[in-house]
Amino acid sequence: MADARWLEVSLTGDGEIVEAVSEVMGRFVTGGVVTESGVEYNDAEDEGTPVGPVRIYGFIAVDENLENTRRSLEEALWHLGQIHPLPALDFRYIKDENWMAAWKEHYKPIPIGKKLLVLPAWLESEYPDRIAVRIDPSMAFGTGTHPTTRLCMQAIETYLKPGQNVIDVGCGSGILSIAAALLGSGEILAVDIDNASVVSTKENATANGVLEKIETGLGSVTEVKNGLFSRKHAPLVVANILAPVIIRLFDAGLADLVSPDGTIILSGILAEQAAGIEAAAIAKGLTPIEKLQIDDWVAQIFKK
Repeated sequence: MADARWLEVSLTGDGEIVEAVSEVMGRFVTGGVVTESGVEYNDAEDEGTPVGPVRIYGFIAVDENLENTRRSLEEALWHLGQIHPLPALDFRYIKDENWMAAWKEHYKPIPIGKKLLVLPAWLESEYPDRIAVRIDPSMAFGTGTHPTTRLCMQAIETYLKPGQNVIDVGCGSGILSIAAALLGSGEILAVDIDNASVVSTKENATANGVLEKIETGLGSVTEVKNGLFSRKHAPLVVANILAPVIIRLFDAGLADLVSPDGTIILSGILAEQAAGIEAAAIAKGLTPIEKLQIDDWVAQIFKK
C-alpha cells in the first residue's frame, strides 16, 4: 500500500497472554499498546470485568526501519510463544488520515452542563464559549464518557461557589478536581487509594494548567480525617466511586469532611441503589437536595 503511514500489528487471544504480549509489543510500536475485550459486571462493586477474547494491537511507522522492526517483533513473540502458545500476528496497512479518524471516532469532545467541555488532549476545541477540561483517555478511570463523571461535573458547575475549597475522594484521572479548578474553585485536595490515579491526576492537572491549585496524594476518608493532608474538611466534597464503597466511607466519616452548611456530591450510584445511599446520608445528618440521572446512573447531592 504505497501511501500507507502505519502498519497495524494485532493479535487476538485469551486474557492470560495480555500482559506478556503487551509488554513485548510495547517495545516495538509507536504510541503504546491498545487492548480491547468484552466486559461484564458481576456485582454492584464491579467496575467491569473483561470477558472473552482480547485483541492486542499497536502501530509501527512505515519507514526505512519497518522491516527490521517487524522482524524483531515477530522474533520476540516467537520466543514468548515457546513459553505460552500464541495465535498468529495480523498485519494491516493504514493511511495516516484513517489512523487519526479512528481515534476521533472513539473520543469526541463532550459538552457538559452549560459551561464545561471534556476534550481529548490532542484535539482542538470547537466550542470557544466552553471551559475545556483536557484529559488523556488512556489514563486512569474518569475520561468524561461515563454518565457518573458527566453527572458529577454538571453538579459541580451548579453547586461550586467561586473560591470554595474542594475535597475529591477517589479522584481517578483528576477530571472532577480539574473541572472545579477551571470553574474558579479555591484550593482542592484530591485523594485516591490507587497510586496510578495520583500520578494521572498530577499529569492531567499540569496539562490543564491547574496543578498549583490541586494537592493530591494516596489515601481516602480516614487519611484526610487524620490530618495527613493540608485540610480535613471543605464546603464542597465530591465522591464518584461506587455505591457500596460510598456506604463504607460514610461509616469511616465521609460526612465529617463536609463543612457546616457545605454540600456533598455523590455518584457512581445505580438508580436502584439511590434509596440506600440517601438513607445512609440522612443517618449522618445530611439533607437530600437534588438527584440527577443519566440512563441507569444517578448523582445525589446533599447539604450539611
